[in-house]
Amino acid sequence: MNEKRDIRALSKEELRIFFKNKGDQAFRGNQVYEWLWQKGVHSFEAMTSLPKATREMLEAEFVINHIKVDVMQRSDDGTIKNAVRLHDGLLVESVLIPTDTRTTACVSSQVGCSLNCSFCATARLKRMRNLLADEIYDQVRVIDEQSRAFFGRPLTNIVFMGMGEPLMNYNNVLKAIDKITSADGLGMSPKRITVSTSGVPKLIKKMADDQVKFKLAVSLHSAIKSVRTSIMPFNEQFPLEELREALQYWYQKTRNRITYEYVVWKGINDQRKDVEALIKFCKFAPSKVNLIEYNPIDDGDFQQAAPEALQLYQQLLEEAGITVTVRHSRGKDIDAACGQLANKGQNK
Repeated sequence: MNEKRDIRALSKEELRIFFKNKGDQAFRGNQVYEWLWQKGVHSFEAMTSLPKATREMLEAEFVINHIKVDVMQRSDDGTIKNAVRLHDGLLVESVLIPTDTRTTACVSSQVGCSLNCSFCATARLKRMRNLLADEIYDQVRVIDEQSRAFFGRPLTNIVFMGMGEPLMNYNNVLKAIDKITSADGLGMSPKRITVSTSGVPKLIKKMADDQVKFKLAVSLHSAIKSVRTSIMPFNEQFPLEELREALQYWYQKTRNRITYEYVVWKGINDQRKDVEALIKFCKFAPSKVNLIEYNPIDDGDFQQAAPEALQLYQQLLEEAGITVTVRHSRGKDIDAACGQLANKGQNK
């Protein structure tokens, strides 16, 4: 038996051609596309504007490989974490982070991760595969529905800071963002989307060449080569010099400010020399530094730096004219905070 194709792999034009080849009207392709992406249905039977015979034909030829939320957990602070089951049984996690003024979806791009950051729980999972564009899109749609249901407003922002390195799944991430921002999809502004990377220079340059409209964030954590390599070993393959050159290229092409995500750990990057190296690294373009509260992942190798270290970072960065924000993590009680996503307690 031939395996059925996932209908969501077809573009709108391909759907139109499919119906024409079946002797039907091309506009049926438009209708199906709208049901799949704007209305988010997961069955052909639900496509009620189509004749019954057409729905049965689609059922015979295609599948809709949608995600399912296996477990939804709610934190004391309102954060929601979803354990998302994919069509092949694998799991990823996504998070809805609410504040008084916005709701943000933190979405995954890979099952596991391609990189090996020693402070991140996700990096300890074997990378199984990249997520497809529709699986990324589905995470956002589910969180938008949860935002409306629990907080009375639509989703306002999206960050690619969940499981995986987004740039190692470049094509599918960009396809998903196209769907999310399209009028045929969720119609969100690309300016409300941030893609966070640990730093893959070649692909940062490619994003600039592709003239993407979303924002860029870089998980930096140290601007000293030996320190960064000790906590992010892939820094050997993608050294800081190449990362900085790629970010200069990004800024020259896009004129968009760069955000650096930065955790300060006790005994690792909490000295004045660490701050000075960061300032020097940031100086080539307008930038913002988010100092992120560290969220332990059980083994005690990494510990949150003393408040004085964070104050030193804040003071020196501000004196250097660099915007700095201290971010307090949410959802820690359900392992939903930065660096904690690891399918904990879920069946693998």
